[in-house]
Amino acid sequence: MEVTVQWIRTSWTKQSRGGEAAARRNAVPAGFRVPPMSSAVAHVVRMHEGDGFDPFDGQEDLRKVDVQLREVDGRLRVLPRVQPLFALPPRPRQPPAVGLVPGQWVRWQLNYRFSSAAGVRGWSYWLDTFNVAYGPVGADVFLSPPTVFVDERGPVR
Repeated sequence: MEVTVQWIRTSWTKQSRGGEAAARRNAVPAGFRVPPMSSAVAHVVRMHEGDGFDPFDGQEDLRKVDVQLREVDGRLRVLPRVQPLFALPPRPRQPPAVGLVPGQWVRWQLNYRFSSAAGVRGWSYWLDTFNVAYGPVGADVFLSPPTVFVDERGPVR
């Protein structure tokens, strides 16, 4: 199975909910150039409020990425795992898995809001973007519009 996976996580606190910090956060890319790597790993990009939303990239074993990938009848079935279950917004029902044919790719976005234990530190937020391509692709694949876009972002006030 030839697959390219990019997992982008952007994280912030209430301090980046408005003004210049929110503008920087909202301007972060939803896709990056993919470095040369094995198909057994995912390209992982992290951006955090404390670093001014500068991207830091690395690699992660594909089995540790929160997305289910399964090849069925010449199609790649893609379905992110919604984690953790205690976060907001509530997701009573997740959209169905996406089936890709070779040459296609999906961008799937999910957001979360968390409270700290006993509410001591306030809210924190995540935006997870999963870019998944099936078949051989170039390094710039995730810089173009996706074949399929699934938006599971919800209200996280």
